[in-house]
Amino acid sequence: LRKGWKQAGVLIAHFGIVFMLVSAGVTDYYSQRGNMAVSEGETSDVARDYFEFVIEVAEVKTEMQENIHVIRGKYLTDLEGEDTRIFRLPKMPFDIEVTGYHDNPGPISVTQRAPSAGQQSFEGYYLVDKPKQEGGKAIEPELWTAACHARILFRDGKKSDPFILAGASFEPYSVRVDDRVFTFDMRKRLWPMPFKVRLDKFTADFHPGTSRPSKFISDITRTENGVDSKYRIQMNEPMRYEGLTFFQASYGPQGAGPNDRLYSVFEVVKNPADMWPEYSLYVVAFGLLVHFVMKLCSFISNSGSSRKKSDVE
Repeated sequence: LRKGWKQAGVLIAHFGIVFMLVSAGVTDYYSQRGNMAVSEGETSDVARDYFEFVIEVAEVKTEMQENIHVIRGKYLTDLEGEDTRIFRLPKMPFDIEVTGYHDNPGPISVTQRAPSAGQQSFEGYYLVDKPKQEGGKAIEPELWTAACHARILFRDGKKSDPFILAGASFEPYSVRVDDRVFTFDMRKRLWPMPFKVRLDKFTADFHPGTSRPSKFISDITRTENGVDSKYRIQMNEPMRYEGLTFFQASYGPQGAGPNDRLYSVFEVVKNPADMWPEYSLYVVAFGLLVHFVMKLCSFISNSGSSRKKSDVE
């Protein structure tokens, strides 16, 4: 690390690089990512987290869920092997005991394949970890489906038989207590938005003769506190608002025809360091500019001194 005012530009540029590395660390630790799928003419105010699986316990009343209790993923992911944790549910007539968390398993039927020695099965199924690589390439973590073992602890001290909660399940596990019905479901965390998004029109253009997209365009209406705002989201032109960034990620359904109803998929990102990499590039560019200008001035000054010395000689 050279000192002195002549190195000011280099020091500024290196500070910009350090700032960029810091922004990467902040992004990795604090950012949240999810996706929101909205069909044309419909409205949504919730995104689905890419990575975090949660357990939702709810009571079903008149075909609607009420008293929903959500157990966040950070309380589940460390439950390896026989590790057990009890979650208290004061609004329910029971608590729940969770053990054996797997981050990417697949439920296998005992009739499909017999379990190995010591492998526990529940209601004819057991969990087998799936490979996290396919064809030499890592499977993206957002494609994983978590699962765990659970058991209901009733207030009278009785315990239910263990059962499997899996993100790959199509229906929740349900239980009746007296005349009340409760559901247990493992799913990606739902992430409420501070506003509503309505997809007014979706446009997809492709390169001629290929399935490669040239551009996706979503014309939306953002509604907050009864106030509507029009916005256009397209590739490389996201919507930034209230600390959230909406990127145009994809669309569906795949292979849709000219008259099919389309939906748009937005990647939603909450990142306190969202603009820091851009700021760091400004700092680096400014530092290099200062350094090059100083070098140029030094060169011109030295050239002038050399000419004067030659004239004197």
